[in-house]
Amino acid sequence: MNDPQAGGNPIAVILVDDQPLLRKGFRMVLEEEPGIDVVGEASDGKAALDLARRHHPDIVVMDVRMPGMDGIEATRAILAAEPRTRILILTTFDLDEYAFGALRLGASGFILKDILPLEFIRAIRSVAGGDAVIAPSVTRRLLDTFARHIPDPQRPEAAHPEFSQLTTREREILTELARGLSNAEIAERLFVAEATVKTHLGRILTKLGLRDRVQAVVYAYEAGLVGRQPRR
Repeated sequence: MNDPQAGGNPIAVILVDDQPLLRKGFRMVLEEEPGIDVVGEASDGKAALDLARRHHPDIVVMDVRMPGMDGIEATRAILAAEPRTRILILTTFDLDEYAFGALRLGASGFILKDILPLEFIRAIRSVAGGDAVIAPSVTRRLLDTFARHIPDPQRPEAAHPEFSQLTTREREILTELARGLSNAEIAERLFVAEATVKTHLGRILTKLGLRDRVQAVVYAYEAGLVGRQPRR
């Protein structure tokens, strides 16, 4: 697999959607952008898995609602076969339970199908650089909507023993992250530098064995650090 952040190799991308016109449009956008290489297209999850095993892509842009093997199962299979590949979910709705399921499996974020070209390119580069692509406000709405599916234990350590490895400050940062705050907002609230928040976040991900901030947010909800928000 290429390392797009070192050595100047292009970001290898596979596009997966059962709508040929949508794939063509995304391909046209990416082919105009230097440093990004579309190495394959697929119309279903099975074909996407085959392509991922063949090309070892940096990113798979994955529709979740497809016939045959859908994007959820394809995400699970690709991450098992190619753990360094990052999955960017395509969805029509910003509150999509399918997208949420993919995030729980390890997808690095999701984008809407009507995304603007410049935002699409920015999302590809962000995910390739190791970041997750979900705006904090969308993270908050998404998890508030689906919190009813997540258990809410009184003691996180009971269901997640690795939680006890976190320091008090790391727990604070994880909690604020799960509430949908950005790094800058967390820094302001806790009266620390933004760089300090980033450092703590890196340690949190390492201790909990998580890929990115999206998985950290899901973990925090599953561990009961943040409960369901009251309806207004």
